Amino acid sequence: MSPLPDNPDALYGDVIMDHYRSPRHRAPLPNADVEAEEFNPFCGDRATLQLRLGPTHGNAVSIQDVSALAEGCSIIQASASLLADNLQGRTVEQAADLSQLFRDLMQGKPLPSVALDELGDLEALEVVRQYPVRIKCALLPWVALEEGLRRLGRRSV
Repeated sequence: MSPLPDNPDALYGDVIMDHYRSPRHRAPLPNADVEAEEFNPFCGDRATLQLRLGPTHGNAVSIQDVSALAEGCSIIQASASLLADNLQGRTVEQAADLSQLFRDLMQGKPLPSVALDELGDLEALEVVRQYPVRIKCALLPWVALEEGLRRLGRRSV
């Protein structure tokens, strides 16, 4: 691994800084079908995720609208914004698959090129792995998604 720059902010690319400075999908969703909040008491980061669901082809449930609000560092805010951008229009199952792909990326697991294509701009957060303490920042919105999907699954049973 190459040496890290003296200024960690110099490491973050344009995608991360764009989503940090102009986060997407922050407006709360009235009557959200799924809502989950995660909090990291060690650093104060907080991620709140809301999803509005709707039907799609067959029995699959699609994500029609997303709200992802993050409080904390640039990484959590960028991750929440990128998550929201990437969930819009996916099915619940596709969202769960994307979450696992992102978790694998953050854990440094080898991913096939097809998976990298699926991640799209989320791949920009791979650089966070160079700062292990920041991986939790990137994952917190995804933990909220996973908890929301777990609750949805329990509700459906």
